[in-house]
Amino acid sequence: MNNQIKNGIALSLIPQIILVKWLGSYPNLIETYYSKGLYPIIAKFSRTVLGWIPFSVGDILYAILFFFAFRYLILKRKEIRKFPKAFVRNIFMVLSLAYFLFHLFWGFNYYRIPISTTLALKETHSTEELVLFTEKLIEKTNEVQYAITADSTEIVKIPYSKKEILDKSIHGFEVLQKQIPFLEYVRPSLKKSLFSTPLTYMGYGGYLNPFTNEAQVNSKLPNFRFPGVCGHEVGHQLGYSAENETNFIGYLVTSQNEDIYFKYSAYSSALSYCLSDIKRRDNATFEKLYGRLNTGIKKNFQEVADFWQDYENPMEPVFKSIFNSFLKANNQTKGIKSYNSVVSLLVTYHLESPL
Repeated sequence: MNNQIKNGIALSLIPQIILVKWLGSYPNLIETYYSKGLYPIIAKFSRTVLGWIPFSVGDILYAILFFFAFRYLILKRKEIRKFPKAFVRNIFMVLSLAYFLFHLFWGFNYYRIPISTTLALKETHSTEELVLFTEKLIEKTNEVQYAITADSTEIVKIPYSKKEILDKSIHGFEVLQKQIPFLEYVRPSLKKSLFSTPLTYMGYGGYLNPFTNEAQVNSKLPNFRFPGVCGHEVGHQLGYSAENETNFIGYLVTSQNEDIYFKYSAYSSALSYCLSDIKRRDNATFEKLYGRLNTGIKKNFQEVADFWQDYENPMEPVFKSIFNSFLKANNQTKGIKSYNSVVSLLVTYHLESPL
């Protein structure tokens, strides 16, 4: 490839960014022609080609790319020092290609119509509505916890392997699509990440590979949290990029699952978000509501807290800060805090569909 072509590709990054932001200001256009038009075709093709492979092809590709990038830096270090401008140009050329492919294969979904609009949900909720929903959620979670253990003080242990949870999660979408047809999930590609240990140290439960459309789940997660994360990552595959929306989809598919352990995982996870939101608003109300939880549920919450604490490290805040900036650059103004915005979706959805 000659220098003129390389320069052209590198410089194209700037007009690409301008074009993406301009198109992103027309969510109806994105929804119609990309999220419901081009993207499903690309996604289904990718999942058809790679979904049947039992391991993560995307993880292997990332590892190969990292290896060759590191090899290039070592072997070409003298040339890099001698021609620094060419090196910077090459970096921007790679970034330009990645930016183009990212938005073509998945990234334009950041600018689609919100799922709250599609489901005709209110955009906000009152504190009173939140408290009433949380009280009902506590009743349901206590009820399911006791139905499983027959002992309110006993921790719930989901008795399935990670592979079984993956399979049951896929089946859950077959149930959910009967209620919400646009969440149909065909040609599944849901896998355990080969990078589960690094993901844990980074503080992530999983990710969608936008280039291969494989949903990657951190296999080190406690089984108690694994079903919801599976649903969350499939939500990304279905073309929903906002983290609150995929948390919501993860809740819907897990709570609608016929399996009682999945229902418990969904209710308890939603409950943790709601209680956290209440604690930020009114600690006294939080303490009152938290006191109503069965002891077994509290033990499950502590299990998750202990898991993440065991992997705390100085680099985790750095990775989360990078991801926070990435989200803000892609139309999620709340950044990493958008995960917690699922509470509004939960409350307003259940105003129309009570628990």
